[in-house]
Amino acid sequence: MIPSTPTEIGLAVVELARDGRFAEIRDLFTPQLRPMVAPEVLQAAWVAELERRGPVTSVGEPVPEPAGAGMVVVKVAILCEHGALTVVVSVTEAGQLAGIQLAPPEAAEPTVPWAPPAYADPTAFDEQDVTVGAGPLAVPGTLSLPRRPGPHPAVVLLGGSGPLDRDETIGRNKPLKDLAWGLATYGVAVLCFDKVTFAHPTEVKQTAGFTVADEYLPHAAAAIILLRRHPGVDAERVFLLGHSLGGTVAPRVAAAEPSVAGLVLLAGGAEPLQWAMVRQVRYLASLDPETAAASAPGIERLVEQARRVDSEALSASTPSSELPLGVPAAYWLDLRAYDPVAVAASLERPILLVQGGRDYQATVEDDLGRWKAGLAGRPDVTVHVYPSDNHLFFPGSGPSSPAEYEPAQHMDPAVVADVAQWLTAPSGSHLRPAS
Repeated sequence: MIPSTPTEIGLAVVELARDGRFAEIRDLFTPQLRPMVAPEVLQAAWVAELERRGPVTSVGEPVPEPAGAGMVVVKVAILCEHGALTVVVSVTEAGQLAGIQLAPPEAAEPTVPWAPPAYADPTAFDEQDVTVGAGPLAVPGTLSLPRRPGPHPAVVLLGGSGPLDRDETIGRNKPLKDLAWGLATYGVAVLCFDKVTFAHPTEVKQTAGFTVADEYLPHAAAAIILLRRHPGVDAERVFLLGHSLGGTVAPRVAAAEPSVAGLVLLAGGAEPLQWAMVRQVRYLASLDPETAAASAPGIERLVEQARRVDSEALSASTPSSELPLGVPAAYWLDLRAYDPVAVAASLERPILLVQGGRDYQATVEDDLGRWKAGLAGRPDVTVHVYPSDNHLFFPGSGPSSPAEYEPAQHMDPAVVADVAQWLTAPSGSHLRPAS
C-alpha cells in the first residue's frame, strides 16, 4: 500500500529503513528535493545509529504535529537493544517528504506549550493582533506595546529562511517570541508577523518569478509604516531587526525605507546563499566521520548547482531541478544581484551586528567577517559576539548541530539585554570612536 497520510509516511520511512530500502525513501521526497537526497547518505546515517544503539526492538506510535504552511511533522519513537532514538519526518500538504532527522529519544515527546523566558515580564506590556499589508497576501502579526509611558522606540522583526511564523517556531522553541517579549519588557515596541510563505503557501507557489524581494520587502515596509503611525511609537525611532536570511535582507529594506532609524542584524548571512548552503552541508557531514564519505556525492551535486547559480548562463528558464533545493531561477537571479554588505555600507544609519560564536549557519569567519570588512571604520557600527551561542542564540558547548535545537530553551538573556540597550539608547549615542 502506498502511504498517503503523514503518519503512514512516517511509519513507512522507518520500515523502509529497517529493510534497507533507502532508494525508496528517496523517492518519497518532493521532486525538488529528490536530486539532493542520496540513498547512500540515508543508509550510512541509519547504520551508524544502529551500531551505537543495537538492533531495533520496537517502533512506537507516530505523533503528528502541524508545522504551518501545510506541513506536518511526524515523530516516531524507536527502541533499540541498547538505547533509543526518534525518527522525525516533515511531510508536505501534498503527502511528500520534505525532511528526515534522526533525533534524540526525547524528541518523540509531544511539543509542550512555549513558556516565557525568565527575562520576560508579561505584565510589562500588552499585545494586540494586527494585519500587515493589504490585499490577498496580507499577513497576521502581533504588536507588543510596553505599558510604561511612551512614545516608545520600536522594532520590526524579520525571520529567517523558509516558511516561518511570526515567532520563528522551531520545534518546541520560539526564538523571535523570546526576543519580542524580552524587548517589550525593556520598553521597546515590537512588531512581528507571519512570513507570506507561511501564511499563503499556495498563493506563493502559484506566483511566477517569486523572489526574495517578494518574500520580505512588501510586508516589512507595511510593518514599518504601521509602527510609525501608531500613537504609542516614536516615529523617528523605528528600527529593523533581521535574523539569518532576514538579516541578509534587512539592508535592502532599509535602503527602500529611509525612515528606518537603524539596523540590528542577528546572524545575518553575508556569504552568497548558495555557497553558505554548501558550507553548511559540508560541516554537518564532518560531524560524523562514519557518514562523511557517503555524503560526498550529495555535496558534489550541491556544488554543481551552486556553480549554476553563479554561471552567466543562469536565466529565468533554467530548470529548478538544476538549482539548489529546487528553488526557481528567478529567486537566485534576484539574490545574485544583491550585495547585502555593499548596501549596508551605503546606508547612513547605525548598525548592530550580533553573532553567535558556535553558529555554523552564519559564521564568525564567513559572514561576520564580511560584514566587518565592508563596514570597517564606521563609528556607528557596533559588533557583539557571544562565544557560546548557536544560530538561534541558544547557549551551549561543543560543535553546534541541528539536534541541539530540539530541547526547550530560550534566547540568551545577554543578547536580549544588549539589543534592548542599543535600541533604547538616546538618539546619536550609537556613535563610538572609530577603530
